Amino acid sequence: MHELESWAEEKRSAYLYRVVAEAEAGTPRQALFTELAQSAERQAAIWERHARDAGQSVPGRFVPDMRTRVVAYLVRRLGPRPLRGVLAAIKVRGMSLYGGIASGHAMPRSMDEVGRRHRSVGSGGNLRAAVFGVNDGLISNASLIMGIAGAASDNALILLSGAAGLIAGAFSMAAGEYVSVRSQREMYEYQIGLEKEELERYPEEEAEELRLIYEARGLPREEAAQLANSLIADPERALDTLAREELGLNAEDLGSPWGAALFSFFSFAVGALIPLLPFIFASGTASLIVAIALTGVALFVVGAVLSLFTGRGAVFSGARMLAIGAAAGTFTYLIGKFLGVTLASP
Repeated sequence: MHELESWAEEKRSAYLYRVVAEAEAGTPRQALFTELAQSAERQAAIWERHARDAGQSVPGRFVPDMRTRVVAYLVRRLGPRPLRGVLAAIKVRGMSLYGGIASGHAMPRSMDEVGRRHRSVGSGGNLRAAVFGVNDGLISNASLIMGIAGAASDNALILLSGAAGLIAGAFSMAAGEYVSVRSQREMYEYQIGLEKEELERYPEEEAEELRLIYEARGLPREEAAQLANSLIADPERALDTLAREELGLNAEDLGSPWGAALFSFFSFAVGALIPLLPFIFASGTASLIVAIALTGVALFVVGAVLSLFTGRGAVFSGARMLAIGAAAGTFTYLIGKFLGVTLASP
């Protein structure tokens, strides 16, 4: 049944290529996806031949399944760009076109240049994830503590609620990050497995698809063909390039699921611990004031660090983050105060 499944996958890809081409009507991408649809049809014909040789019965007409029809509907309504991750997951190539080329990065014109702009990006992504994890822990647990403090002045209750918020939030972040990265890795491994098999069976078709993508991104036709053929001649590099350029997947960006989970757990816990610390060592109004002060300073610092990624001024970013956290804390404190008075009333 393997040949029949591959036939269905290629027919599904061709169907979706045509849908994307319709959505890109009037743009240079329309021609690319039309040609990719034709290429997928040719590959489907190869698999059909293999299936018939193996004695399998091939349907006379391809009928898209429910998932494919839903994706096609969304592409027609929203366009391909918002759905590039979904399309890549079901083997629609050319999605790297929607990722854009960063300023200062020219199109690769040689084997050595291929993939260079994708390297050494992991540490920046980890730093960004850590900052956002700390920020999430700060705002969520500070808001929880402020809400409890507004409802009751019992230090033990505040401490217990803050600790519960820290633990629950950290585990929730870790679990969500693990599932997300694990799913991305599974998708990558599945797609790279398909690419490897197709590269072995019909390398000329794979080279042609890669040539179309490079040409669509501005490389002259002859140079695009020469680069694609050179890449296909090196199987290891070809697989990496096919995943990156055809599907928009980059293994270097995925990381380890367990590493991502632990990273998220500890970064969230660090942020959530800051507003909780004063209640560990003191109680009453003094601990609440210290918690507010510590949280405010931490929010400003986090906002300033985020300016490294946004390009905005550090003072502006810090003040904005402080204002957001102050609004969230004030709102939850007032709700807690209202609920505390309501529940205390006879």
